[in-house]
Amino acid sequence: MPNIVTARELGKYLKLSESTIYKLASGGELPGFKIGDSWRFDMDEILKRIKEAKKVNHRNKIRGKAVAPSFTEGDERCRR
Repeated sequence: MPNIVTARELGKYLKLSESTIYKLASGGELPGFKIGDSWRFDMDEILKRIKEAKKVNHRNKIRGKAVAPSFTEGDERCRR
């Protein structure tokens, strides 16, 4: 069963404000879904994206690139 969290809970975990979480989710940069007016996030998916971003960041460091990856890098489901 997925571990579903609120924007407030995710913000505390990521050390970001709730408004930043809403902005990133609305822009498609954080994977989430709305139930009515409320955003919800699958924490397992968030953790997976963080792990993937760390891998990409590590590869970029090796290649000498200074670009930080986003949550959506390489994920076709999140492209606009």
